[in-house]
Amino acid sequence: MDEESSLFAAVRQPRAAGIAGLAFGLILISVLLLLQSATPTSLAESGTWTSDEGRREAVSAALALIPCAGIAFLWFIAVVRSSFGHRQGRFFDAVFTGSGLLFVAMLFAAAAVLMAALSLVDAGVARDPAVVAEAWALASALLGAFGARMAAVFTLTVSTAGLRLGSLPKVVAALGYATGLLLLLTPPLPRWAQLLFPVWVMALSILVLVREHSARRLPSA
Repeated sequence: MDEESSLFAAVRQPRAAGIAGLAFGLILISVLLLLQSATPTSLAESGTWTSDEGRREAVSAALALIPCAGIAFLWFIAVVRSSFGHRQGRFFDAVFTGSGLLFVAMLFAAAAVLMAALSLVDAGVARDPAVVAEAWALASALLGAFGARMAAVFTLTVSTAGLRLGSLPKVVAALGYATGLLLLLTPPLPRWAQLLFPVWVMALSILVLVREHSARRLPSA
């Protein structure tokens, strides 16, 4: 029982949130870059991405990484929620948790659409370019429009809570507000803007790890 208790205590520490946030950020950036490399240059080419070997491999690699990104983000949400969610009340808890879970749901839904399209093409069921184009358009809408807005709500909520508690530097909070507003108000997103959310999570995670390291050194100083 003591070992089990120590394990649960360890995964709920701020350091765990920092590690999970860094892992999520790095994985999601990799996913987005892979998908961007496979993105058709025009609507006329959106039905041909499954017939291009390079694009297929890029999408397949991204699909393999997406579950890892989702798991890391769920871990990040859980640790952050246990750290200061109870101090912000039920409203914060509902918005913070709900937006985070919906973002993961949109991420997984977009991945499922692309995986289904690849599976159907591999099985010889779907060869019509229109079907392939619809799959790409649906996945893009799930991740680029609805998923981005859930990421925006998550970022704005955490930034606001961090400022209220005094736990976030103004620079990190300002970056969070800028990221959230851009994700919320500018669809479709430019390619560089798609990377802002994982970069912000990584910045927040680095801050958590630096503070945790400093706190551990204080007793011995």
